[in-house]
Amino acid sequence: MQSWRRKSLWLALLASWLLILLGVFPLLRLAVPARPRAGAPQGWPSWLDAELLQSFSQPEELPEDSPQPPQAPRGGSCNWGACFDTSKCRGGTLKVFVYPVAGPISETRRRILASIEGSRYHTLSTAEACLLLLLSPDTPAGKCDPVPPQWDGGRNHLVLSLHPAPCLRTFQLGKAMVADASPTVDTFRPGFDVALPLLPEAHPLQGGAPGRLRQHSPRPGVALLALAEERGGWHTAGTNSSACPWDGRCEQDHGPKQTHPGATLPNATFCLIPGRSPDALHFLQALQAGCIPVLLSPRWELPFSEVIDWTKAAIVADERLPLQVLAALQEMPLTRVLALRQQTQFLWDAYFSSVEKVILTTLEIIQDRIFGASAHPSLLWNSPPGALLALPTFSTSLSDFPFYHLQQGSRPLDRFSALIWVGAPGQPPLKLIQAVAGSQHCAQILVLWSSEKPPPARWPETAVPLIVIDGRRKVSDRFFPYSAINTDAILSLDAHSSLSTSEVDFAFVVWQHFPERMVGFLTWSHFWDEARGGWGYTAERANEFSMVLTSAAFYHRYYHTLFTHSLPKALRTLADEAPTCVDVLMNFLVASVTKWPPIKVPYGTWHQEARPPPLAPRGPGLRQEPQPAAQDCINQMAAGFGRMPLVSSRLRLDPVLFKDPVSVLRKKYRSLEKP
Repeated sequence: MQSWRRKSLWLALLASWLLILLGVFPLLRLAVPARPRAGAPQGWPSWLDAELLQSFSQPEELPEDSPQPPQAPRGGSCNWGACFDTSKCRGGTLKVFVYPVAGPISETRRRILASIEGSRYHTLSTAEACLLLLLSPDTPAGKCDPVPPQWDGGRNHLVLSLHPAPCLRTFQLGKAMVADASPTVDTFRPGFDVALPLLPEAHPLQGGAPGRLRQHSPRPGVALLALAEERGGWHTAGTNSSACPWDGRCEQDHGPKQTHPGATLPNATFCLIPGRSPDALHFLQALQAGCIPVLLSPRWELPFSEVIDWTKAAIVADERLPLQVLAALQEMPLTRVLALRQQTQFLWDAYFSSVEKVILTTLEIIQDRIFGASAHPSLLWNSPPGALLALPTFSTSLSDFPFYHLQQGSRPLDRFSALIWVGAPGQPPLKLIQAVAGSQHCAQILVLWSSEKPPPARWPETAVPLIVIDGRRKVSDRFFPYSAINTDAILSLDAHSSLSTSEVDFAFVVWQHFPERMVGFLTWSHFWDEARGGWGYTAERANEFSMVLTSAAFYHRYYHTLFTHSLPKALRTLADEAPTCVDVLMNFLVASVTKWPPIKVPYGTWHQEARPPPLAPRGPGLRQEPQPAAQDCINQMAAGFGRMPLVSSRLRLDPVLFKDPVSVLRKKYRSLEKP
């Protein structure tokens, strides 16, 4: 009996073990899936966030039957490595050839051509070109231009259109890149195509209107929200809105209505922009107005998203959560609002305010892809003055530029190079050399000899190296980036300038605190002449000034690179033809980059004036006949820049105890007050 019970117990245990084993192994097979067989598709669930799933997966892990994103009609298989031949790009810079336009040309295409032909990228040779640019015609579909003879399947080609073009939908692009206005997210190829802003037809060619933000913190009575409308206008809503103003069911007063597109920019803190592609034009209007764009589930690619960090200037919100979005905007800290609004103004001015800047930004992005080692880091793209004014041909290190010392917590080197220009007729500036060489901060003296007379055989003995450079008899030679200059700071001097060692020392100490600006002794001021309907400038001594003469001024050596490689050739030629224009042009350049005026420091009244006044008996209150073109260069340069970049100031920095009734022994720069 007991043996039978024992056998029954063992049989029950064996049966239970078998059941457990038969149940566990299938569970193990579900928990630890077998390695997929080659060529066999793996079944994946149809996730609602399938696009996110693919972005976090490796390409070889994606199943063949998984949901695929919609393919672009232009062929989404192209990428940078497969469809662009970088071996054609030589010389360290991007060279662009633009196909000529046959027949009548529209104003839009004329502006694009003018922007490229006046840039440093342009070349007239297809053999020299790294990029071949084809402007998308603004003709109806069916009348598109044929492909050019050097098409080669579109390799190394860029098809550019600032406005939606019908030819992009019928044109066989092949391996060509596309720079299109507000492309949809399902047709855009990241890292290959370039997303452009949707520009209005009357967008300016150069310069452009400045940002409209005048007060960064919200004022009482200013609307919190502005809603973009389909007709191009804006609806505004007050700060006490309790429901979503873009919801058609809202029973609230939408506030004043602005219906004329472009006539009045939105006057609000946040601009709500729907996600439809036609609403992309409102995005640019919001940037200019300093109104923080709130994009409601945008279905287009943000402009220049490859390099611009839009999280610093815009907000992307879910249009399905209106009340939550509104609450978040109302509770946003003012410091965050200030940072976002400031960034909108920087991005507008740096990349979007003119057709020229949009085109140059597009080419700069492509150049960054080609020359990866010298590409702009993100800080250069997203911090003033922007990547267009930080040339990688100068340096790829942030510390070499004058704009980023504050972010890095660094200061320029404690030395400067004196560059003395000797024109025709000219004499060796022996006393000036001795005074400059006596400065404790002077590292070297360079004499740019541009006189027809030969330089002297012997020069005075100095404690610093003295180098003589043979000039090319042009005034603009003084702003050439000579390789012999080995310091960040340059003291630009004329042979007939007269400075003391104390004046040089104090001016250099001031420049060290403001390395991005010009620090000088003699000043000019510009003004608007109502009688002539143009700009004028005067050398009359006054409290207000906007320019310092480069005959005695400190500035960063990077401005030599910008002057030579960034300014249009026509402006440099104008400066050579009229010597007084070179000071105006250099001040235009620095003011356009920094948005700041120069800094004035004291100088002795016994010094001889650096050069004759430019328009000497004329002043703001005096009428005079129009001057010749050489004398009226300020208007020609304002036209070349597209606006007036000069900024007026009344600031003069003096040493401590300057002209105070105390003992001279207590003053560091004693000779500044020499009678």
